[in-house]
Amino acid sequence: MGGSDSFTIIGASGIGKSSAISRAITLITENRIIEVENPHTKIIPCICVQCPFDSSVKGLLLEILRKVDEVIGGNYYPNALRARTTTDMLIGSVSQVALNHIGLLVVDEIQNVCNSKNGKSLVGMLTQLINNSGISICMVGTPESAVFFEQAMQLARRSLGLRYDVMEYGEDFKTFCEVLYSYQYVKQRTEITDGITEWLYEHTSGNISVVVSLIHDAQEIAILNGREVLNLESLNEAYQQRLSMLHGFIQPKPKCQTSKTKRRTTILKVDTDVETDGEFTIAALVSQAKSEGVDIVELLKQNLPVVEVAV
Repeated sequence: MGGSDSFTIIGASGIGKSSAISRAITLITENRIIEVENPHTKIIPCICVQCPFDSSVKGLLLEILRKVDEVIGGNYYPNALRARTTTDMLIGSVSQVALNHIGLLVVDEIQNVCNSKNGKSLVGMLTQLINNSGISICMVGTPESAVFFEQAMQLARRSLGLRYDVMEYGEDFKTFCEVLYSYQYVKQRTEITDGITEWLYEHTSGNISVVVSLIHDAQEIAILNGREVLNLESLNEAYQQRLSMLHGFIQPKPKCQTSKTKRRTTILKVDTDVETDGEFTIAALVSQAKSEGVDIVELLKQNLPVVEVAV
């Protein structure tokens, strides 16, 4: 009670949060519902709803009733529409329905509350629903929702949970690419190489859904143009034609960058206002660096705070 068992699952868009939750629910709840004879009732272990795009409190409450009816075959949703119940009355009705029929309520796309004026009202409704019914609530969203929940203590204490990010470049990512490459539908089979794996990471930033879309579209293009081979040329063509809208959201990692690197210039920012232990001059340090054959940057770091900025 009181939201101690409510939690969040926060992760980057496209890493498979909703798919993983759906798969987990399918594995855990084999028959979807639990029927109890005495007293006779039907319990839904896990039910998933999506947060309305406008964070409408009434819209989410009605969606919960509709989902419950869909699973157990009830009439809660049409009855609520027929009675034209207010939001306050709906909260009481949904709390009673949740108490009788729901174990875990999963609210997906919770980041919709961030940019809506109704955001705090919807989270407040979920808090009241937790307190009234005692059910567990899982809120699933992108990292921008974490900023919203960090605004106040009452929000933060109900948003403790799991955080996931895109994959790092390593053995797990290589294994994932090898598995994807085993599903080739082109006539000429191509074996994946380290160069292709690095190229995939550079052009997807480790986002799983983007990797899947890129390999799928590359094969589709290769089949349509008659090339029938999944190579870097087909991948690059798919990246330029099909994923152009994602270019601004993909940040290649320098260690895996396979394209030609640009010339880097290092700018030294020296804070001359900081007091030091001993007196010195820049000219003296330059002379010392020349006479001893050492890097002037290292001498500056020993005497002043120095920040290297690559441009």
